[in-house]
Amino acid sequence: MAEVLDAEAVRGALDGLDGWTGNPAGIGRTAELSSFPEAIAVVDRVAVVAEELNHHPDIDIRWRTLTFRCATHSVGGVTRRDLELARRIDEIVRGAA
Repeated sequence: MAEVLDAEAVRGALDGLDGWTGNPAGIGRTAELSSFPEAIAVVDRVAVVAEELNHHPDIDIRWRTLTFRCATHSVGGVTRRDLELARRIDEIVRGAA
């Protein structure tokens, strides 16, 4: 089973991610896309990656603004799996910009 990362490990990992904030309980970021269809296309691409990783973010859709939140619910906090998913989300968002 994955281990919850401590605050220092989460802070260090967030330094290498684009716009993510959080703590050992969870991490999140917001991305604003150019249009609603582009935002939905990003969500579709994130869904494919989430299925590949078998690890799924919480996603809030507000017109063209997306908020992603990641935590490993089975262990109650942020694990390496969440950081990998966040990194992949960053790649997708960058590709849409």
